[in-house]
Amino acid sequence: MCAASRMLCLCDAVPRIELNTKICLVIHRRELTRRSNTGLLALRALVNSEMRIRGEGRETLDLKDLLTPQYRTFLFYPTDDAVELNKELVAQDRRPIQLIVPDGTWRQARKIHSRHRELKDVPRVKISTANNFAFQLRAQSRPEGMATLQAIAHGLGIIEGVLVGAQLMKLYHAKIERTLIGRGLLRESGEWAFPREE
Repeated sequence: MCAASRMLCLCDAVPRIELNTKICLVIHRRELTRRSNTGLLALRALVNSEMRIRGEGRETLDLKDLLTPQYRTFLFYPTDDAVELNKELVAQDRRPIQLIVPDGTWRQARKIHSRHRELKDVPRVKISTANNFAFQLRAQSRPEGMATLQAIAHGLGIIEGVLVGAQLMKLYHAKIERTLIGRGLLRESGEWAFPREE
């Protein structure tokens, strides 16, 4: 159970999804208590997933043990040399995919790409689709910038199929809706609490 009030609780909206694809969320410790974080919601929904925490203590987090031949591993981060995550890329190898997903601010996520030398040979993948959501939980500095749950939903929609992506996006919509209710911008009936400018 979460610590949210009944009105804002998302426990009833979290699906339980078992996949061949593995998600490893590499999260900055400061994200663990942020209400705008969505990566932790993804972990609750995905059975075959795990979390590693960055920024705890002075020792650098070592991710070498994630690099096993059992999985075809990608770092899900839009570097200049990142390739598009699409059906053609997925079809190139029959092994299940592991996505290492940085979770934090853009600045925090960039450090995973640049500082973790054990990941230097791990291919980078990205999704170039523009994020057209009218409401964002956080300000985005780039047009394709997405919340972590959004990005995972898009990625798994490509790897595992549209149904999986749709289940996670439904959870993301619930997060947005209940955030708006919590901020007093939306009523439980779905009506806006204040008139909106057209």
